[in-house]
Amino acid sequence: MKLPPKKTLSIIGQIIGAIIVIVDLIFLAKFLPIQEYLRDALQWVESLGTTGIIAFMVIYILATVLFIPGSLLTLGAGVIFKVVLGSVCVFVAATLGATVAFLVGRYLARGWVEKRIAGNEKFQAIDKAVAREGLKIVLLTRLSPVFPFNLLNYAFGLTKVSLADYFFGSVGMIPGTIMYVYIGSLAGDLATLGTPGQATAPDGLTWAIKIIGGVAALAVTVYVTKIAKNALETEIVSGNNDQ
Repeated sequence: MKLPPKKTLSIIGQIIGAIIVIVDLIFLAKFLPIQEYLRDALQWVESLGTTGIIAFMVIYILATVLFIPGSLLTLGAGVIFKVVLGSVCVFVAATLGATVAFLVGRYLARGWVEKRIAGNEKFQAIDKAVAREGLKIVLLTRLSPVFPFNLLNYAFGLTKVSLADYFFGSVGMIPGTIMYVYIGSLAGDLATLGTPGQATAPDGLTWAIKIIGGVAALAVTVYVTKIAKNALETEIVSGNNDQ
């Protein structure tokens, strides 16, 4: 079915707008000293005392939504707040930022995606399958560093995963968060963050996180493939029965 001219122009406008935003973000990441800005922001947070907790979380949320890698901020939380409080601050801020990005992806782009897959049974089946097993899939992807955090936030918004499953699946970020915050706490100084000589976690902890992440990446790949296959088979059987 042909879309009305106004609707077509609206869709084109949304696509162009999204491309411009992405290009701008890539430009900012490539050509601006983002790491220096983040380090300055962390020093400002440190100077605020207790109030710095709120400031840090706001900065982290904005960084998440704007596709700015949060590793330096996570390490900085370890320096400023130490392991326990730093881990809590990062986890809460990362979860809130990820939720905002998810909602942006869902309400600004989901309608366009649905139009594109309207006639494709395979994509529809996979989308439904992911929705049914959303919590497990989100949890597994959050456990693995193989899946890019910022990109996933928007990508999940384009699926039918429920907001509740997406939100609670964020607990998968906890192991990686604690490790990065712990490494930051070992550095002890914001000026050393991101430099070659900064402190590193014990080999045992590092390997444990890598193994967990690797297993999670394998599990989510196998799991999504399996439920997608089952969903497709169900759709085919259902289609045959309707004929």
